[in-house]
Amino acid sequence: MYPLLADLVLIVHLAFVVFVLCGGLLVLRWRWIAWLHLPAAVWGAVVEFTGWICPLTPLENWLGTQRSEVGDEHDFTARYLLPILYPGDLTRDLQLLLGTVVVVLNATVYWWLWRRIQACGASQNR
Repeated sequence: MYPLLADLVLIVHLAFVVFVLCGGLLVLRWRWIAWLHLPAAVWGAVVEFTGWICPLTPLENWLGTQRSEVGDEHDFTARYLLPILYPGDLTRDLQLLLGTVVVVLNATVYWWLWRRIQACGASQNR
């Protein structure tokens, strides 16, 4: 059961990171997602800027130790997805860069969306 739970938490964590980075693109299609994405993006940036640990990380670590005891440490998710979330060469400077990427990428998407809304409103007022 531990390997399955470890995989599930890891996949949820990776999906959250992708949502933080790219969720603004979903807002271009479904504006209501902004209510979910903006807090997620702020959380992702704050975690990177402050060096905090995401609450999923200790759970992943614990499940990873349980997985090791079962002898399943070389499965696909542990081998290929863990290094994406936790690169071995992650430095404080790289964390600050990642936080900046989150802010700039999402600010750009929301700025573009705001401009689009403004343009549609201006054309309707003509």
